[in-house]
Amino acid sequence: MTVLAAIFWACAALLVYTQLGYALLLATLARLWHSGPQATASPADQTPLVSVVVAAYQEATVIDRRIANLRDLDYPRDRLELTVACDGSPDATAQRAREAGADVVLELPRAGKVRTQDAAVERARGEIVAFSDANALWERDALRELVAPFADPGVGYVCGRVSFLDAGGGNQEGVYWRYEMALRELESRLASVTGGNGAIYATRREAYLCVDPIMGHDLSFPFNMVKRGWRAVYAPAARATERMVPSIEGEFARKRRMMSHTWPIVLRGGMLSPRGYGPLYALMIASHRLLRYATPFLHLVALGTNVALLGAGPVYVVTLALQAAVLLAALAAGALPLRPLLLARYYVLTTASPAAGLWDWLRHGTPAGWEPAEGTR
Repeated sequence: MTVLAAIFWACAALLVYTQLGYALLLATLARLWHSGPQATASPADQTPLVSVVVAAYQEATVIDRRIANLRDLDYPRDRLELTVACDGSPDATAQRAREAGADVVLELPRAGKVRTQDAAVERARGEIVAFSDANALWERDALRELVAPFADPGVGYVCGRVSFLDAGGGNQEGVYWRYEMALRELESRLASVTGGNGAIYATRREAYLCVDPIMGHDLSFPFNMVKRGWRAVYAPAARATERMVPSIEGEFARKRRMMSHTWPIVLRGGMLSPRGYGPLYALMIASHRLLRYATPFLHLVALGTNVALLGAGPVYVVTLALQAAVLLAALAAGALPLRPLLLARYYVLTTASPAAGLWDWLRHGTPAGWEPAEGTR
């Protein structure tokens, strides 16, 4: 086998492993290691004081609905503190949050979501601090389910399950996210999750971390919790919903922005250092995070070496045809929005987003501030 062939097949194998093999490996390990660490369920009468923090910027159109949803939770009202932290919001978000019944409304100078959350946590009274996006809605029992795993003293972080509501466009994020949630459940059963989501998660107050303002909680919290001796777990019964971005192109823009925050975490935020991980969790980080973010580069190398190998045998004609078919299907989806074509377009654009996000970060850095994603309110 030539060097070019070895590079091509190595890239192809890594891509297959990243997208499918890792899930099969987790499922196999979970079946063999059925008695792995589990988060202990909380007794029904255990209701710790919880501060729910909603960081908001220009959320006047949805903040009253968000507060009403939180006030309707099946959780003792005297054990629940509702905080809206406004990140220099220029609209009527703060006023409407007060009118809707938030317990604490902070009007802070514009500093970005992370610093706004930090300020809210400093003022929080709860022993558990939960976080939510302004456009999310929680099911009535979501908070009980979210805090239940904290009955295990080794748990420092819990994320819930978010489902994305179809906004009437062609975005295929729901398909990906259901797969992602399945991976997260397996990771939690075996060790700890490698990522969270902004719609529904919580930490012990004592475990809360102040991270770089461009490094969001979703990715930086779980692995840093593990490094500090905590478990980061998934509570699938703690359910929330959010509206997805309507278009695949909008989803690409959202993920591109997210990846411009992700690369600083990967390259200088400590993720690459295996210190404190343990072998299994290190494998999870490498498989679910590092290889996932490397997929656009693996695809480019696979395509380039495949073209160079066309004269080396018919198998390379077939593999190049498969790659070309995916690219052509993605292009065709713009004119013919059939589900298989839309899935191909979603895959191509979201796979490109890590490379685009890296380019953005290297070219002009990453701002700490954020804007609500178009079509999600």
